[in-house]
Amino acid sequence: MKEIAPGVFYCGLHDRNRKLFDQLVPLPQGTTYNSYLVEGAEKRALIDTMYEKLLGPYCDMIAARGAKIDYIVSNHAEPDHSGAIPTLLKTYPEAVVLCSPKCAENLVNMLGVDPSRIRAVADGEEVSLGGRTLKFIMAPWVHWPDTMFTHLVEDNFLFSCDYFGAHYTDNELFADCSENLAEAAKRYYSEIMMPFRGFCAKYLGLARAMNPKMILPSHGPVYDRPEFIMNLYAEWVSDKFARKVVMPYVSMYDNTRIMVDYLENALRSRGITVVRAELIGADEGEIAMQLIDAPCVVFGTSMVLTGPHPKSVYAAYLINILRPKLKYFGVIGSYGWGGSLSAPIEACFKLARPEKIPGVEVKGRPVGETFRALDDFAARIDEKISAL
Repeated sequence: MKEIAPGVFYCGLHDRNRKLFDQLVPLPQGTTYNSYLVEGAEKRALIDTMYEKLLGPYCDMIAARGAKIDYIVSNHAEPDHSGAIPTLLKTYPEAVVLCSPKCAENLVNMLGVDPSRIRAVADGEEVSLGGRTLKFIMAPWVHWPDTMFTHLVEDNFLFSCDYFGAHYTDNELFADCSENLAEAAKRYYSEIMMPFRGFCAKYLGLARAMNPKMILPSHGPVYDRPEFIMNLYAEWVSDKFARKVVMPYVSMYDNTRIMVDYLENALRSRGITVVRAELIGADEGEIAMQLIDAPCVVFGTSMVLTGPHPKSVYAAYLINILRPKLKYFGVIGSYGWGGSLSAPIEACFKLARPEKIPGVEVKGRPVGETFRALDDFAARIDEKISAL
């Protein structure tokens, strides 16, 4: 347990060995699960708890402090933050869980928490610990509907749950404000927060108005210089686009790769940055980061039977659920006897609704006519991006 300020302690744990989050998101560094102990003159509160897999060392840490726990604040019911609650309620039979109404429902359904041990709080409601006040701020959809923030009023500390988080373990406590941390926070934002960009912008405004002395998220370091992470979020949630095309592709017999190579050069000659991502063995997190400010995605795909390669469809589905501020998409590729490369990809876009720029599909190897069509395609992309 590390002291953040007098009476405020970090009791989180690093998990550097975890390789995937949600069985989907690669974790280059692993992650942290952050929990905080706040001690007032009369009562003590835990703000967020621990992933159940690390329950033993976590409970030992709390017990070693010798403190009675009066309140357990659950800012969000997801088990990596709330998994320890059932055990803590047995250990501290007088403790009460404080959470949003939606979180109360989730804790009962997901973790079997006794409803009588839960007190749902309202937006703006305050609880005194004796000389210290916890104020609860409903913040739904960053990134679950049950999320809230907790404001330690006298210290002006903002416990922001997953918002402002990072899967980052190269620190002991406070943010190093390094390029590596910025990259980790960007990856986290793109994978988890980007689908809720509008809500992120809203609560960034709220955080800026509070001007917190510290931001204490549920993953990653504590920001004792909170302007670092708030400035990054201001950039990511903005409506600005880069002159950039993201090009995920898969090529079975090099025909599609030849088309990707040619289109890349045609776009670069027009001053457009191209980020290629070969989908076999691709890191989805790297693709997600590039989507933050990209106005256009071009899928390069070979045909498998009568449709695009499954990796291309998966990439389109993933981009759809991440809901970047994407404006345009197109498809290029080579096929054998027939079928449709673009229709199954287009069908994936049910949430994100980018405009389709008609692409280039060729039977067999690309020839001179194919390359002229790719030049025209690059010109259309340039025209669309330039008009933004």
